Amino acid sequence: MTARASQPSDTQRDPGATQWHTEPTDPDTAVGPWPQPVPRQRQRDGEVLAMIALGGAAGACARYGATVLWPVVPGTFPWTTFWINVIGSATLGVLMVVLTERAAAPHPLVRPFLGTGVLGGFTTFSTFAVDAQQLLSHRHLATALLYVVTTLVAGGIAVWIAAGIARRSVRGGSRRSHT
Repeated sequence: MTARASQPSDTQRDPGATQWHTEPTDPDTAVGPWPQPVPRQRQRDGEVLAMIALGGAAGACARYGATVLWPVVPGTFPWTTFWINVIGSATLGVLMVVLTERAAAPHPLVRPFLGTGVLGGFTTFSTFAVDAQQLLSHRHLATALLYVVTTLVAGGIAVWIAAGIARRSVRGGSRRSHT
C-alpha cells in the first residue's frame, strides 16, 4: 500500500486559521458578516431556518385565506394570484428599503422572517405558472398572455413605486440639495 501525498489544508498552513463557510446563495439566509466560524454558523442556520419556516407558514396561510375569500372561476383571469403577487412585490420593495436604508440596523433575523418567510410564503410563482399553463391548456391564449405579461409588469412597477415611496419616507420625505 502506498501513501499518497496531499495538499496541506488551510488550517495546516496556518494553525490559527478558523474553518469558514462560504456565503449562502440566498442573501436572505445571510445573518451576519461573512465568513462566520463553523460552530456559530450552525447555530445561526437553525435560527434562520426556524424564522423562515414560521414566516413561510404565516405567509402561506395568508395566501390560502385570500384564495378562499376570493376564489377564481376556472378559465378566467386569475385575479387573486395576480393581486397576491403584486401586493407581495410592493411589500418586498418597501421591506428591502426599510431594512437596508434606515440608520438603525434591524435584527439579523427580520429579513429572513419577513422577506424569505412571510413574503416568500405569501407570493407564489408556482401558482402563477400553473394558472398560466391551465389557461393555455384550456385554449384561453389571450387571457394567459395577458395574465403573464400584466403580472410581470405590474409586479415590477409595484416594487419600483413602493420602494420609491419608502425611500422618500425613510430619508425624511424631501430631497434637499447640498449647496
